[in-house]
Amino acid sequence: MRNFSFRRLAFMLLIALLVWCSSYGTCHARRGKHWRQSRAASASLSKKKSKSHSSGSHHHGGSKSKSKAPLPPKQDITPPPPEKKGSESFNVLDFGAKGDGETDDTKAFQAAWASACKVEASTIMVPSDYIFLLGPISFSGPYCEANIVFQLDGTIIAPTNAKAWGSGLLWWIEITKLRGITIQGSGVIDGKGSVWWQDSPYNDPFDDEAKLIIPFNNTAQENQPIPINSKQGSKMPSIKPTALRFYGSFNVTVTGITIQNSPQCHLKFDNCVGVSIYDMNVSSPGDSVNTDGIHLQNSKDVLIHTTNLACGDDCVSIQTGCSNVYIHNVKCGPGHGISIGGLGRDGTKACVSNITVRDIIMHNTMNGVRIKTWQGGSGSVQGVLFSNIQVSEVELPIVIDQFYCDKQKCKNQTSAVALSGITYEKIRGTYTVKPVHFACSDSLPCMDVTLTGIQLTPLQERYHMYDPFCWQTFGELTTPTIPPIGCLQIGKPSSNRIQSDHDSC
Repeated sequence: MRNFSFRRLAFMLLIALLVWCSSYGTCHARRGKHWRQSRAASASLSKKKSKSHSSGSHHHGGSKSKSKAPLPPKQDITPPPPEKKGSESFNVLDFGAKGDGETDDTKAFQAAWASACKVEASTIMVPSDYIFLLGPISFSGPYCEANIVFQLDGTIIAPTNAKAWGSGLLWWIEITKLRGITIQGSGVIDGKGSVWWQDSPYNDPFDDEAKLIIPFNNTAQENQPIPINSKQGSKMPSIKPTALRFYGSFNVTVTGITIQNSPQCHLKFDNCVGVSIYDMNVSSPGDSVNTDGIHLQNSKDVLIHTTNLACGDDCVSIQTGCSNVYIHNVKCGPGHGISIGGLGRDGTKACVSNITVRDIIMHNTMNGVRIKTWQGGSGSVQGVLFSNIQVSEVELPIVIDQFYCDKQKCKNQTSAVALSGITYEKIRGTYTVKPVHFACSDSLPCMDVTLTGIQLTPLQERYHMYDPFCWQTFGELTTPTIPPIGCLQIGKPSSNRIQSDHDSC
């Protein structure tokens, strides 16, 4: 019995041992699997926490996360409403303008400006189908907000009574010391210039290139224009205003509008940076005295394109202090062409550089592309390109005149503005007086004048015609020219004096 009990007990222990071993292996295996899963899960969670922490503390140098942190509730990430900019318009009619062409609307425009000046990217509305009589007015900064727009769709006219101008003003509409100012629209600025042009015809300077243009009868016009009196019967002041002048402004745009019949210059920029002029028109008769189309002075980074310019003087006039000017796809005529200068008047220093004029159509103009300087000046003109200029019935297509004088007599002087690096390429078409006129300084000849692809054929009209003329002009002909320009001296002058501080800019 005791033996049986011992065997039975041993058997039961053996069974228990087998069962326990089986259970231990299974549990060990399960435990290993669970451990791997737990470790992986823990590692993943640790990474997420680490990445979340890094994302929230990237300024402490945490690494970038490939997974995005959970987004907060939608209402917490909705940005606040944007600040109200550019949504305010100020219609001049709402400030009392009548727009009947008779009532003086100057005060209404001033009031509209006073309100728009305070709002960034605001718009002043000058609506179509109205004619606004506007006296001399200035829209001035520098404390106005930036990026104000004049939406000019109506017509603005100047007064024709002498009383409105006092003893004379240099401008009619002036815009000064603004940032990001735009004038756009389909409207018209009409200077009513006819009462000025013939009221004092003898006080105006004349274009000196006229001395090169001699009719067949060799006589000048004897019949002087009859003065046209102003609306009140009195003569207009001898000082004639520019229609629209920008001064001391940055990022200026003029587009779409027409400026016509200015008493003097139509559109002027002085001390401006970042000027864009395109898709606009200037329109005045070819015999309107000193009515430049666009006048640039002390301004840089200027772009003029896709514009029609018809006037009684230079279509574009580039004066001292101008650099980085790019003019292309412009139609010029009537007028006196596109000119750099006159520079150096009354012994002044003139600096002009990096000027490009290309893809221009000129018809019935006095000059084509011209550089004009006074004797006695100093400074320099350098880095000028005239390219792809199509001329038709142009009297003097290519001109350098360093003896410019717009009065009866000028004193001979030795000092001059230095000219160098002037390139003419693809100047083609017809001329009626002289194809090329290069008159450079005796003491400081023109250097590095390059001619390429010049094809100019004569068109006999009513003037005496002349061969190309060169004086003290040095450079190169890279291709044959029509007509031959044999007067250009190849190379550099042997006795040219070294440019001094007097000449440098």
